[in-house]
Amino acid sequence: MAENTDWRARLKRLREAHAQREDDDDAEMLLLTVVASCTQLVSAEGPPKKRGGSRPGRSPNAKRDHADGHRRLYLDYFGSDPVYNARLFRRRFRMPTRVFDRLMNGVLEMDDYFRQKPDVTGKLGLSPLQKVTAVLRMYRYGVAADATDEYVRLGETTATEAFQRFTKAVLNKFGSEYLREPTAADIQHHTRINEQRGFPGMFGSLDCTHWTWKDCPVAWQGMYQDKDGVRSVIMEAVATQNLWIWHSYIGLPSSNNDINVVDRSPFMVNWLKGNAPSHSYTVNDNAYSMCYLLCDGIYPEWSVFVKTISNPSGEKEKLYAKTQEGMRKDVERCFGVLQGRFAILARTAPFLDQGLLNDVWYACVVMHNMIIEAEEEEDEQDDYIERVTLSSVASGDITFDSLLIIFKMKARTLRCVTI
Repeated sequence: MAENTDWRARLKRLREAHAQREDDDDAEMLLLTVVASCTQLVSAEGPPKKRGGSRPGRSPNAKRDHADGHRRLYLDYFGSDPVYNARLFRRRFRMPTRVFDRLMNGVLEMDDYFRQKPDVTGKLGLSPLQKVTAVLRMYRYGVAADATDEYVRLGETTATEAFQRFTKAVLNKFGSEYLREPTAADIQHHTRINEQRGFPGMFGSLDCTHWTWKDCPVAWQGMYQDKDGVRSVIMEAVATQNLWIWHSYIGLPSSNNDINVVDRSPFMVNWLKGNAPSHSYTVNDNAYSMCYLLCDGIYPEWSVFVKTISNPSGEKEKLYAKTQEGMRKDVERCFGVLQGRFAILARTAPFLDQGLLNDVWYACVVMHNMIIEAEEEEDEQDDYIERVTLSSVASGDITFDSLLIIFKMKARTLRCVTI
């Protein structure tokens, strides 16, 4: 009986060993088949292709000759004897050269990305002039990043990165100076000007505008779509007669109206809490301690708003409505000038990120106020030159030819200032 049991046990072990050998043979055959198939595919495709570009998988970089692009740009606008004079520079960049220089020095201070640095081969990269010029062309004309390649010699990816970094750097460097709220001295200055215009106690005008958002995310389109089916964001601003923007607010969906924007406006909430700088004035023997803003009829009946009369009945009311609506156009004119200087605001916003969209708006406001400040300083210098010229003409004899020379110089100066 024991012998039969041993025989069966040995037979079982032999069967298990045989099955194991069969499994190993099958695995080996499968491996040989896979190797043969891979070898056949590699032989059919031939040798691997040589990859180009600065990174594997990228196309070869275009030979843009960055050094020659910088040289031509410098000779065109920034050399000692530029091809295009200051008037043409102002027309194409919508700012004087000193504002451009201040912007470039500011972004160089805030972001090392704009400095010209050599690559691993020792070849110098793009200059600050090229990067800043490309970005300002995108702001000025509202063109795509690829449109700056032919003249400034920046690739699309580089121009896009420079645009985003420039926007952040401008806000970090100049935002606290040119996005600030008005001080007591500012309010005193502008209320004095508006008092001469017939509105004592008036500081500025308030209104809203829309910026169409082409790449609005699908999940948000219901909020940002207005009654006409256009997706946009609302921008609120307070501007004075000199077109300086003292308050700007952006980001609310266009399904809101001007009233909803005012309810969320940090500037107006701060004023309504009584934190506005005090300003005392008297109208019709009534004393007031806070200045006001001109606005249209949709805004609520608040003490900081002075609205027009919808249906004026008498001559006095008609005169008031006409004057109020005319002076309220300061902020509308400001929107027009802002969109004229920076066509990117007049076109549909090509950004998917709402944070970048908001930053671009605020950066445009910063640069707009910088230009306003520079123009006011130029006007003061022109007034001084005119006073000196007139006094010198009146004090002595002068020929007709000399008068023609003086008036030609004044006309040329005025033309440069107004363009």
